[in-house]
Amino acid sequence: MKILIVSDSHRSDANLKTVIDRTAPIDMLIHLGDAEGSDNLIRSWLDDSVDFEIVKGNNDFFSPLDTEKEIMIGQYHVLLAHGHMYNVSLGVEMLRQEVTARGFDIAMFGHTHRPYFEDRENVIILNPGSISYPRQDGRKPSYMIMELDKKGKAHFTQNYLE
Repeated sequence: MKILIVSDSHRSDANLKTVIDRTAPIDMLIHLGDAEGSDNLIRSWLDDSVDFEIVKGNNDFFSPLDTEKEIMIGQYHVLLAHGHMYNVSLGVEMLRQEVTARGFDIAMFGHTHRPYFEDRENVIILNPGSISYPRQDGRKPSYMIMELDKKGKAHFTQNYLE
């Protein structure tokens, strides 16, 4: 199973379309918020067989999307959240406490526009960075790929657009 994970496209969708085309075929696309109304456009770019999960970000003002979602990816119980409700700009400790208390294996968030990956105490916390407006050193648009191997184990790859 191959999952494309993105965040913070902010209605500047050209990079996301490029990444969808480059990484195809995928089984799932996860968008971690701040699509700013592009969710239907993004869905139209995907084959009907692709699962599309998206949550509401702090700039999705009038969106009916959920603020967070609980999903299963293989054996993994996953929390999808934009992250602003967990003050991720100040660090991931509040998010870590929440996912630990609620029994999640993986937490995926956006908001900071910076890639992040941590695997500690049986919990993976990740941020793919921003596909459109990166803020990390080098400022390259970024995304993650999550793949489940034949045994169901998750593997993650951080990727950047040149």
